[in-house]
Amino acid sequence: MDIAALSMGLSQMKVAQEASVSVLKMAMDSMKVQSVDLTKMLEVNTKMMEQSVNPYIGGNIDISL
Repeated sequence: MDIAALSMGLSQMKVAQEASVSVLKMAMDSMKVQSVDLTKMLEVNTKMMEQSVNPYIGGNIDISL
């Protein structure tokens, strides 16, 4: 078995593995951003739905001193 060929093969496998890990990290970061955006969107939609059911609640404040 040729030591040089084995060394090159292992080196190429290491580079391929590092590239795969890098791509997976980018995908995980993207999913984190998407989940934060989805959470924010759901909060906004919940508030909008509450306003549509009870549109007059919170519109006026009665204050007496």
